[in-house]
Amino acid sequence: MKKVVIAGGTGFIGEYFQKKFKDQGYEVKVISRQKQHISWEDKEDIVEALEDAELLINLAGKSVNCRYNTVNRNEIMNSRVKTTTILGESIQACTNPPKTWVNSSTATIYRHAEDRPMTEENGEKGSGFSVDVATTWEKTFFSFDLQNTRQVALRIAIVLGKDGGVMTPYRNLVRCGLGGHQGNGKQKFSWIHVEDLFQIVLFIKDREDLSGVFNCSSPAPVSNDEFMNTLRKTMAVPFGLPSPKWMLEIGSILIKTETELVLKSRWVLPERLQSEGYTFVYPTLDRTLQDILN
Repeated sequence: MKKVVIAGGTGFIGEYFQKKFKDQGYEVKVISRQKQHISWEDKEDIVEALEDAELLINLAGKSVNCRYNTVNRNEIMNSRVKTTTILGESIQACTNPPKTWVNSSTATIYRHAEDRPMTEENGEKGSGFSVDVATTWEKTFFSFDLQNTRQVALRIAIVLGKDGGVMTPYRNLVRCGLGGHQGNGKQKFSWIHVEDLFQIVLFIKDREDLSGVFNCSSPAPVSNDEFMNTLRKTMAVPFGLPSPKWMLEIGSILIKTETELVLKSRWVLPERLQSEGYTFVYPTLDRTLQDILN
């Protein structure tokens, strides 16, 4: 039986991937802090799981949906660096290591961009804590010189899907009449349907000539205002109050998150994927929201 290993595979994306791979006949091994799965502390079990695997996917890392205090900053950074290091060292210990290692990264690595889109070749990295996390994460991943395992880092935009992720809070905002734009609404919202993220992983798995960094985002990013407007239309809610920056600052403290998550302009295009021939299943926002909500 073909085998895939998903590290950090118990979240919204990981659960989706587990089901899809099992439906395709894969044996799925999950590395997680949850007791029913392979423990991060058990190096021997991790190596055993990786032996003869076709694919390793690393999604592990503490959620960034929290206040960036010292404790959380350390945990966000360390959870990514430590797990990636464990996986790299475990691959080195394998007799027959995974053919391909796909590691998460984030489209937040690019600067706040309202002037032009960011591509793999011409994108400009930003500054600040979130960018430091992304660059350190990728540096750790690519620090492993693996002769028999191909390495690909996915700079993933905001993932949209039915069973979790950002759609739950956004739907709640619209239902409560607060579904207007956030801030000035001009900031770009780059996104990807979770099904496309899965299909991209399969695409990369089958293309043995591909390695390095790929932007994982829809080819049709929108503004925050356009996103909220399309969401209201799909949910048949005619009106939504906007949330100015000062209101978001107060609200973010109350719900223990950061305004960067909604105010940073992420304008990212999947240039490499499209040039290599990947065709998006859900290229537009209206089609994506119709699938998710209906």
